[in-house]
Amino acid sequence: MATAVVGGRLESELVRDGSDRTKGLSRRTVLGTIAWSSLLSACTSPMTSSGETPAANALATPAAGQTLGSGSVRIALIIPASANGNAGAIATGLRNAADLALREFKGADLQILIKDDRGTPEGARAAAGEAIQEGARLILGPLFAPSVSAAAGVARPAGVPIIAFSTDTSVAERGVYLLSFLPQSDVERIVSFAGMRGRHAIAALLPANGYGTVVEAALQKYASASNSRVITIQRYQLDRVSMQVQAEAILPVLQRKEADTLLLPDAGDAAPFLAQYLASKNIRQGDIQILGSGQWDDPRILAEPALRGAWYPGPDRAAYSAFAARYQAAFGAPPVRTASLGYDAVSLAAGLAARYGQQAFTAQTIANPNGFLGVDGAFRFLPDGINQRGLAVYEVGTGTATQIDPAPRTFSRTM
Repeated sequence: MATAVVGGRLESELVRDGSDRTKGLSRRTVLGTIAWSSLLSACTSPMTSSGETPAANALATPAAGQTLGSGSVRIALIIPASANGNAGAIATGLRNAADLALREFKGADLQILIKDDRGTPEGARAAAGEAIQEGARLILGPLFAPSVSAAAGVARPAGVPIIAFSTDTSVAERGVYLLSFLPQSDVERIVSFAGMRGRHAIAALLPANGYGTVVEAALQKYASASNSRVITIQRYQLDRVSMQVQAEAILPVLQRKEADTLLLPDAGDAAPFLAQYLASKNIRQGDIQILGSGQWDDPRILAEPALRGAWYPGPDRAAYSAFAARYQAAFGAPPVRTASLGYDAVSLAAGLAARYGQQAFTAQTIANPNGFLGVDGAFRFLPDGINQRGLAVYEVGTGTATQIDPAPRTFSRTM
């Protein structure tokens, strides 16, 4: 089972507890390379290839051997269609979003081979082999890190690049690119923004899990890049006793005002509990600037008075809301949050094919430093396979969040 993190949880935990939630997070823009986004314009209403609007309840279930489109450029979408737990729901969302992108991209010359990896490395290896034998020139997916590694073992010798949905950066490399939402992007954006607002002394309370480890490494890296200092980091186990103990340990630094910023990136009930405990010790938002992560777009966090005025990063919301509305109209159910990755991946493939033809999926075209513009905003792939995203910054209000710094649409300045 995979060990990558998805929004603060291990990928394996996401599958087990079904906690991927639909959230309206970002602004509608049709995916396109920033330098030539007009090439990737799309239709405004979802239509089938016959010109008919699909029935509202036509929720598609991925099936091995299924094909979408009839274009001359073959690509594959590898998803855990028959896996247990929430993985199947994510697979359906990715497949449906890919279908929607294909319909909405004018003149898309793609044929998408749907392959089921069953959520296992063995299945991913077989699926990648089948896809390559059938002429796929690009693989989208898999979802889980071990499956990405297994598929890459087949695709790399064949010269077929992969754009995967895992958040485990250990599987990224030249030719294996991650389109997922990475904790590193959250940390880079919010630490950089805090630095621009004069906040340069950072304390952090992080979970003692894989997500916390990734965040800690990113914090050390991007604090230095923003001329900031990491004063102290405390790691807690996922229970309230441990959270309280570690919050108590960080108190002296906050009370002496050695830090002017506190990073609390964890999701769910963790950030509210920690903020409440610190407030009970007279450490309040305003005395110290609290920073969160992209997974803070959660009613539990937005409703917490002790977090009012805190900042967190996230995609611009309007585009995702528009995408979600079109998805629901097409398939009769709201998308899982990760469905936008399937839409953006297919739109990217269609745009590259339209512009570059036989040279569409080279390292130079995929890792274009100008980047691309998708449902979740600006993004680009780095040569080592990880991505950077242009994120907005939000301030927690009373049950709501207000955008206080817009998401950049280019990579002309540091994200």
